Amino acid sequence: MFYDVYCQLCRERGLTPSGAAAQIGFNRASVTVWKNTGKAPKQELLLKIAAFFGVTTDYLLTGRAAPQVPLEQQLEGLDFALFGEVRDMTDAQKRDVLKFMKFIKQKEE
Repeated sequence: MFYDVYCQLCRERGLTPSGAAAQIGFNRASVTVWKNTGKAPKQELLLKIAAFFGVTTDYLLTGRAAPQVPLEQQLEGLDFALFGEVRDMTDAQKRDVLKFMKFIKQKEE
Protein backbone atom coordinates (compact mmCIF):
# COMPACT_ATOMS: atom_id res chain seq x y z
CA MET A 1 0.00 0.00 0.00
CA PHE A 2 2.68 2.54 0.95
CA TYR A 3 4.60 2.04 -2.29
CA ASP A 4 1.48 2.63 -4.40
CA VAL A 5 0.60 5.83 -2.53
CA TYR A 6 4.21 7.03 -2.76
CA CYS A 7 4.29 6.43 -6.53
CA GLN A 8 0.96 8.21 -7.02
CA LEU A 9 2.20 11.26 -5.11
CA CYS A 10 5.36 11.24 -7.22
CA ARG A 11 3.33 11.13 -10.46
CA GLU A 12 1.17 14.03 -9.25
CA ARG A 13 4.34 16.08 -8.78
CA GLY A 14 5.87 15.00 -12.07
CA LEU A 15 8.65 13.08 -10.31
CA THR A 16 9.95 9.57 -10.55
CA PRO A 17 10.08 7.65 -7.26
CA SER A 18 13.89 7.78 -7.40
CA GLY A 19 13.84 11.49 -8.21
CA ALA A 20 11.64 12.20 -5.21
CA ALA A 21 13.98 10.12 -3.05
CA ALA A 22 16.90 12.28 -4.14
CA GLN A 23 15.00 15.50 -3.39
CA ILE A 24 13.85 14.25 0.02
CA GLY A 25 17.35 13.02 0.81
CA PHE A 26 17.26 9.26 1.11
CA ASN A 27 18.74 6.37 -0.84
CA ARG A 28 16.74 5.44 -3.94
CA ALA A 29 17.40 1.76 -3.17
CA SER A 30 14.80 2.17 -0.41
CA VAL A 31 12.16 2.59 -3.10
CA THR A 32 13.08 -0.80 -4.55
CA VAL A 33 12.86 -2.39 -1.11
CA TRP A 34 9.35 -0.96 -0.61
CA LYS A 35 8.29 -2.21 -4.03
CA ASN A 36 9.67 -5.71 -3.51
CA THR A 37 8.69 -6.25 0.12
CA GLY A 38 5.55 -4.16 0.54
CA LYS A 39 7.05 -2.64 3.70
CA ALA A 40 6.79 1.03 4.61
CA PRO A 41 9.75 3.16 5.72
CA LYS A 42 10.62 3.73 9.35
CA GLN A 43 8.91 6.57 11.19
CA GLU A 44 11.63 9.18 10.75
CA LEU A 45 11.69 8.78 6.98
CA LEU A 46 7.91 8.47 6.82
CA LEU A 47 7.65 11.90 8.48
CA LYS A 48 10.07 13.42 5.95
CA ILE A 49 8.13 11.97 3.04
CA ALA A 50 4.81 13.19 4.48
CA ALA A 51 6.23 16.70 4.96
CA PHE A 52 7.66 16.73 1.42
CA PHE A 53 4.33 15.82 -0.16
CA GLY A 54 2.19 17.80 2.30
CA VAL A 55 0.18 14.78 3.44
CA THR A 56 -0.26 12.91 6.69
CA THR A 57 1.57 9.73 7.58
CA ASP A 58 -1.85 8.07 7.83
CA TYR A 59 -2.48 8.97 4.19
CA LEU A 60 0.90 7.54 3.17
CA LEU A 61 0.13 4.27 4.93
CA THR A 62 -3.54 3.88 3.99
CA GLY A 63 -4.17 6.03 0.92
CA ARG A 64 -7.20 7.51 2.66
CA ALA A 65 -7.42 11.17 3.45
CA ALA A 66 -8.85 12.37 6.71
CA PRO A 67 -12.10 14.30 6.36
CA GLN A 68 -11.51 17.97 5.64
CA VAL A 69 -12.36 20.19 8.57
CA PRO A 70 -12.99 23.86 7.73
CA LEU A 71 -10.09 26.14 8.65
CA GLU A 72 -12.19 28.17 11.07
CA GLN A 73 -13.17 25.03 12.95
CA GLN A 74 -9.55 23.89 13.11
CA LEU A 75 -8.61 27.23 14.62
CA GLU A 76 -11.10 27.00 17.48
CA GLY A 77 -9.08 27.46 20.62
CA LEU A 78 -5.88 28.19 18.69
CA ASP A 79 -6.25 31.93 19.29
CA PHE A 80 -6.49 31.30 23.03
CA ALA A 81 -3.58 28.87 23.01
CA LEU A 82 -1.38 31.36 21.14
CA PHE A 83 -2.40 34.31 23.31
CA GLY A 84 -4.37 36.02 20.55
CA GLU A 85 -1.49 36.02 18.07
CA VAL A 86 -3.51 34.44 15.24
CA ARG A 87 -5.99 37.33 15.03
CA ASP A 88 -3.71 39.35 12.76
CA MET A 89 -2.48 36.41 10.70
CA THR A 90 -3.45 35.68 7.12
CA ASP A 91 -5.23 32.43 6.28
CA ALA A 92 -1.99 31.18 4.70
CA GLN A 93 -0.07 31.87 7.91
CA LYS A 94 -2.76 30.12 9.95
CA ARG A 95 -2.54 27.08 7.67
CA ASP A 96 1.23 27.03 8.16
CA VAL A 97 0.76 27.07 11.94
CA LEU A 98 -1.69 24.17 11.67
CA LYS A 99 0.68 22.19 9.42
CA PHE A 100 3.49 22.69 11.89
CA MET A 101 1.28 21.63 14.80
CA LYS A 102 0.24 18.47 12.92
CA PHE A 103 3.86 17.73 12.05
CA ILE A 104 4.89 18.01 15.71
CA LYS A 105 2.01 15.79 16.76
CA GLN A 106 2.88 13.12 14.14
CA LYS A 107 6.53 13.27 15.16
CA GLU A 108 5.55 12.39 18.75
CA GLU A 109 3.41 9.38 17.69
